[in-house]
Formats: sequence, C-alpha cells, structure tokens
Amino acid sequence: MKMFRSLMLLVAGLFTGIPAFAQESEISFVKEFASMSSSETTLLIVMGVILLVIVILMILLIYLVTFLKQVLQLDNPALAAEPSWWEQFNERYVTGKVKPIEEEKNLMLDHSYDGIVELDNFMPPWLKYLFYVTIVFGVVYVLNYSVFGIGKTQIEEYEQELYVAQLEAEARQALAVSVIDETNVQFDATGPSLKAGQTIYENNCVACHAIDGGGGVGPNLTDEYWIHGGSIEDVFKVVKYGVIEKGMIPWQDQLSPEEMQQVSSYILTLVGTTPANPKAPQGDKYEQKIEEPIDALTEDELGVEEV
Repeated sequence: MKMFRSLMLLVAGLFTGIPAFAQESEISFVKEFASMSSSETTLLIVMGVILLVIVILMILLIYLVTFLKQVLQLDNPALAAEPSWWEQFNERYVTGKVKPIEEEKNLMLDHSYDGIVELDNFMPPWLKYLFYVTIVFGVVYVLNYSVFGIGKTQIEEYEQELYVAQLEAEARQALAVSVIDETNVQFDATGPSLKAGQTIYENNCVACHAIDGGGGVGPNLTDEYWIHGGSIEDVFKVVKYGVIEKGMIPWQDQLSPEEMQQVSSYILTLVGTTPANPKAPQGDKYEQKIEEPIDALTEDELGVEEV
C-alpha cells in the first residue's frame, strides 16, 4: 500500500509540475498552442486523457502484481526466499555475483602492502558491457567516416561552416547595401568600388561634367568649390535626388544605393586633379570638418599662458 501511495504521489507531482515547466518553456511554443484550432485542441485533450488512463492502468497493474506477489509469498515461504527481479537485474548487469567475505581468501593475490592484501575481483558487468559498447561504437565510427564516407569529417564540417558563414556574410552585406542613404553613406576607397564608380561615371555623367570632371553643362568636380556641399553625404544626396532646376536628374530610380555610393566616392577622388578644360569654380569652398574629441582639454586645463 505504501508503494502505491508513493507512485500516486509521484504522478501527482509530475502533473502539478507541468505549469511550472510551461512557464519556463519558450514563448513560441505557447503561441503555437494558443493558435491551434478547436478540433486540434480537442484531439490533443483526448490524447492527453488516453495517456493519463494508460499511466493509471500501469500503476494499478504494478500495484496488483506487487500485491499478488506478497500473497504468494505468504502462502509459499520458499518463494519469499527467492531474489526479486531487481536483485536479479542488479546481480547480472550492475554488481555481479560478489563472493562473501568468507571466500575472499580464494581471491587474494601475493601482493601485500602493510597488511593490505590485493584481491583479484572480476570486472563489474556494467563496465564490461560499456567496454563492448565502445568496441561496437569504434567499428561503426570507422565504417561511417573512413570506409563508407557517410558521415562528414571535421574538415568537411569546417568547410560547410565556412560556406554557411559566407552566405550569411553576403546576406548581411546585401542588407547593408540596400539600406544605404544620405544619412549613413560612407566614402568607399576600395579598388573595386572606385572602378565600378568610374564605369558608372563614364556611362552617365561625362555628358555634363566631362570625362576628367572638368565640367561643361554641369559644374567642375575637381576644384574645392561645391554648390550643394562637398561631403560624401552631400554628393550622394545630389546624385540620388538630383537638382531638377539645374538640369541634374535624380538617379535613385536608375542606380542602386550601392552604385550611387560608388559613383559618389569616385567623384570625390577627382578633387585635386587637373582637367584639360576646367570650368570656373562655382559655389562655396568646402572645408572638411575635423571633429574635436569630446574629452579634449581646454587651454585653462592645460595651463597654457599667453605670451
């Protein structure tokens, strides 16, 4: 009866622990459960009830078998002396048949250290079976990786991870390129980018700004004077939205954000070069702003004195 009560308490503890487990589970699982239809929820409840009935029947069966064994042991004392199934399992697979202390003299070796005698005990069954499992695992491992080539070697797994990382990097780069605008554009001085920008410039901009940037219909791009600002953000903005009143068309529908960044970066590389027929400067002289460090010390803090 005590065993039956213990089993019932165990089952009750498992079912009462389900809400706590659900709180620690992932939110996605709870959302999926909530999004199930009424028929799916009903089927899940029915399956849960069936499972609960099976568990209760198993507990009752174990209790009845235990009770029947106790009755048979009362009627047959010889049966009570037989070892239980757990004792048989423990002897066969865990501890083995250990000899009593009276028979240890048959296991003694000639090794004696300060009165401590070494015994020649057998290997425990669980350790022996574990050793057999390692042999089988080793054979399967060699056949899987070295003979049939089904499993992936460490080098193959490393190469696959590199390939996946490359795809993820390309996806991140494509995402970063697609969100380039006048607020986050940066000057790209890499060779491939400038080469692509030069090609875009030669195909679309030379009619107004000349092949060497000296200007024509459009302003000179090689001097330090700019009508709409000379930073990479300003140039990108002009390329993107254009200046309709001056005849500069917007290129945002014809060029991708990356291409507009490339051609804007190439245009800035023309500053300081010497064109064949430069157009007169237009606009204001652009001087690149140098940001002061936030933690810069003032003259008073440095102790500078006027001479």
